[in-house]
Order: sequence, then structure tokens, then C-alpha cells
Amino acid sequence: MQGFNFMTEISGSDFDGEAYQARFDALTRTGMDMHGEARLVMSFAPASVLDAGCGTGRVSIELAKHGIEVVGVDVNASMIDKARGLGAGINWVQADLASLDLGRRFDVVVLAGNVPLFCEPSRRAALVASCAAHVETAGVMIAGFGLDGRHGYGRYELSDFDLACSQSGLRLAERWSSWDRGAFDEGSAYAVSVHRR
Repeated sequence: MQGFNFMTEISGSDFDGEAYQARFDALTRTGMDMHGEARLVMSFAPASVLDAGCGTGRVSIELAKHGIEVVGVDVNASMIDKARGLGAGINWVQADLASLDLGRRFDVVVLAGNVPLFCEPSRRAALVASCAAHVETAGVMIAGFGLDGRHGYGRYELSDFDLACSQSGLRLAERWSSWDRGAFDEGSAYAVSVHRR
């Protein structure tokens, strides 16, 4: 599977938890594999994961099924409400990622589905900094987002993202074009970046 990216299919106006989840459910019924992000996260063998911008909890719920402690955070109340209904026992938090402070760190912080693109450009560095602050000493932050400017508030240059990560104490370790580790090059339309503390 070429790193399914549901966020390329929706716009900001579609951020209603019920409608959002209904579209995932419809895709699942077609047999589409919906767990590429979770598999990549699990390849790092984390005991704990912060799912930053968790939506209705697709990634969080899959990780929890594998015994991983997960905290899912999203700013959208309807997303969190739906996640709570689908994933009992998971810690769901409604909060703004750009000012998030959970008072703890995680082995992996994952931002799946264009999360940085749905943050206003002036607040993206703050989002990266607050997410990076939750990365454990030997942990990683994994972020996947489109590079074509079609989503949310438009383009987020990888050089700007990498700089924000560097300023937050993280260094680029790996980069792929998909969640299944497709090769990344200058023509790639999507980037999955792994930054280490």
C-alpha cells in the first residue's frame, strides 16, 4: 500500500467527527488498509505514544490494540467525542497542539494526516516545539504531510519544518514519501519525516 493519506481527501470544513469517521468506515469496507501509520509507529517498538492531531482515533485505537499506552490529542471537540466513543480506555485530550503541555514525554510522538498543515503558518513553529517537548530522551517524532499546498493553510516547506525541529532539539533521522517507507526524492508529493532527540 502506498501510505494511505485520508487527509488528502477532505477539507477543513469536513472536520465533523461523525462525518469524518463515516468516510473512514466506508473506506475500510472496501478492504482498504487503514493502518500504515500505526505499523510504522510500531516498528519503533514504543511503550508510549502521543497521537498529536488524533482525529477520531484511528491510529491511537490500533496502537492500543497492540498494548501500547496512547494519549490522543485533538483541538476539535467533535473528533474527540467520537474518539471517546470508539476507544474506551484510551486517554483522549481536547487541546491545541501549539500550546500543549501534558507534563510528560513519550517514546513516539506521531503527527499523521497533514496535522502541521491545519495549523496557521504563524503558529507552526510553536506546534512543532510543543510536540517536540513531549519526545522522550531516546524517542522520535514522526510527521507525515503533503508538500503540494492543497491542504489546510497551504504549503509547509520541509526546510522550515526541519528548522523548527532543530530549534526544538530534534534532528532529522529518516525521511520517506509514504508511511510504508517509499523512497523520498525532490519530486515526492508527501513526506514522512522521523526526527530524533
